[in-house]
Amino acid sequence: MYPHQAERLSEALDAAQVEGLVATSPENVAYVTGFRSVAGQRGEAPEFGVFTRSGTALVVPAQHAASIAADAIDVDHVVCFGEWRVSVPEGSSPEVRRLQEIRAAAAPGPLVALAAALDRLGVRHGSIGVDESHLTRDAWEGLTAGIAGAKIGPAAAHLAVARRVKGPYEIECMGHALRIAEEALDAVIQTIDRGMTEREAAALFASEVLKRGAWPQRPVVMIGERTGIPASWPTDSALRAGDLVRFDMGCIYKGYCSSVGRTAVLGEPSSSQEALSQAVRAGLEAAIAAVKAGGPAGPIFDAAVEAIRGHGIPNHHTDHCGHGIGLQPHEVPLITFGNRATLELGEVLCIEASHYQVGVMGVGVRNTVLVTTTGARALNRSYHGLVALD
Repeated sequence: MYPHQAERLSEALDAAQVEGLVATSPENVAYVTGFRSVAGQRGEAPEFGVFTRSGTALVVPAQHAASIAADAIDVDHVVCFGEWRVSVPEGSSPEVRRLQEIRAAAAPGPLVALAAALDRLGVRHGSIGVDESHLTRDAWEGLTAGIAGAKIGPAAAHLAVARRVKGPYEIECMGHALRIAEEALDAVIQTIDRGMTEREAAALFASEVLKRGAWPQRPVVMIGERTGIPASWPTDSALRAGDLVRFDMGCIYKGYCSSVGRTAVLGEPSSSQEALSQAVRAGLEAAIAAVKAGGPAGPIFDAAVEAIRGHGIPNHHTDHCGHGIGLQPHEVPLITFGNRATLELGEVLCIEASHYQVGVMGVGVRNTVLVTTTGARALNRSYHGLVALD
């Protein structure tokens, strides 16, 4: 665990007034332990990451033991449960020794394993904050009953706050993810032409992301009148001269997300297309200019809406103009009307502006910024005005 995460999680312990934090969602488990499992994303079996001032623990199904050992996941304790699907060879390599140790300490079920992890960390009978975000009501009741003797309360909000401020490693990963997304989108922009469909453009973006060592998130490509729909799956709608194309793209690199929104036009834009693009761009720039460490999130929303309305779109309405981004594509804070959440140095925000005219056209742009002492530093490198497709 990097010192930044340890510091933020220690602050979360103080805020929640607990001795330990138990993460349950894949993103929170990754933040606490550095371990990201494929099965965890599918929700096949419970997984827990435990943080205390004395150390960390990872509680997972036994099928993950081999990858934990192979990837040298840096936690103090690993407790597995359930059926082993791999044989443990004889040997003295660090990987084999760790696998043998994990197997020797295996528990019969998830709650027994979690209790054992809490006991190793010395907080088995203390106050525990549990991330309720990934638990059903039955699972929550089973957990609180199964860890008898501990004082358990919800802690998802405290973990979300801990994750808001990014450390150097996180910012580096997010910057790289954003570069990959922009490079892949640029490849689409350089290729797309008359006759290419939304589905083909989305597939091209995904393949370009994979070439660059990241995983694509669901790409949104909207063409022509369909740009007036806020979001939809890509279709076989094909590009024609004079059409707008709206891109909403992103990818994941080492667990961290990126998101970029751009709008393009094939040929010369009409006066109405150009006017709407300029209004939306003004909204984005006004919102970014309003980002201030120590200031509330609400005024960023106000600045975006006022700028768009002031540029000839008096009927503009929206529910938000951005949010945090990190291990998830949408994190707190939500930048919406009246939100008094105070921005902190080191937060990474996805700022967006858009306006949709259903059945006519829509324009959307999105940039990612780092909150600094002087305001907001853009992490994007690509042009965010109306892109001309040759």
